[in-house]
Amino acid sequence: MRAPNGLRFDANLKWLFTELPFEERFEAAAAAGFTAVEYADPYPYPAGRLRRRLTDAGLRQVLINAPMGKPGSPERAGVACLPGRADRFRTDLERGLDYATELECDFLHVLGGIRPTDVSHDRAFATYVTNLVWAVEQTRGTGVCLVIEAQNSRDVPGFLLDTQARAASAVEAVGEPNRLGLLLDLYHVQVQEGDLVSTLRKHLPRVRHLQIADPPDRTEPGSGEVSWPRVFDTLLDASYPGWIGCEYRPANGTVNGLSWLTEQAGTARTPAEGTR
Repeated sequence: MRAPNGLRFDANLKWLFTELPFEERFEAAAAAGFTAVEYADPYPYPAGRLRRRLTDAGLRQVLINAPMGKPGSPERAGVACLPGRADRFRTDLERGLDYATELECDFLHVLGGIRPTDVSHDRAFATYVTNLVWAVEQTRGTGVCLVIEAQNSRDVPGFLLDTQARAASAVEAVGEPNRLGLLLDLYHVQVQEGDLVSTLRKHLPRVRHLQIADPPDRTEPGSGEVSWPRVFDTLLDASYPGWIGCEYRPANGTVNGLSWLTEQAGTARTPAEGTR
């Protein structure tokens, strides 16, 4: 879905259209005007089956996550930072790449993982970077770019990458900017760090994908505390070319809540207006 000013938004099917069973959300997203989708966990479904859903609905797959452990387990955010789990990490990453390739997906998100309390941050971070270096090599020739994300410690206690600076330092340590970049979630930035526009400006050169939701309740833009026209103006000023994932919890139904696209994104100036 493209806003009047040119910004592109995709539907996160884990969060949007939850009024419907998962496989019916593809057609619903297309009917609402979206041309692309993302979701964290494709693995309960055969990749070919999801590919058909995308094709039938005329949709593009933007993002999936690499496999993670069960909710509530130590592996619930993946094993990438866990010492001694390289074999499991590699198996999961290869499975994620197989799905991403089959779905013709732009980005595969490699989560930082939950740091065990008996493992130092330095050791967990070094483990993560080592795994990322290996993972980047596996993407060569696939057309898939890896992305990593900082998550706030209120919602995800113990997450390795709890600030944008830490996520950016991992990208810099790997040193493969064409194959590894930031997934910057503006909800997590605002909850953890605040100073949203300045943080966005600082890290945009490393950003490959964005996600949005409005704190404090993680609902649609315009329902919370963020000045979204200012945020979208910042993206326009920087000529941000990528997708923006709608990863929010609709307050009053998915389709009814999409009015924010005109009320928030639609009030941001166009690039031409910014040069007048």
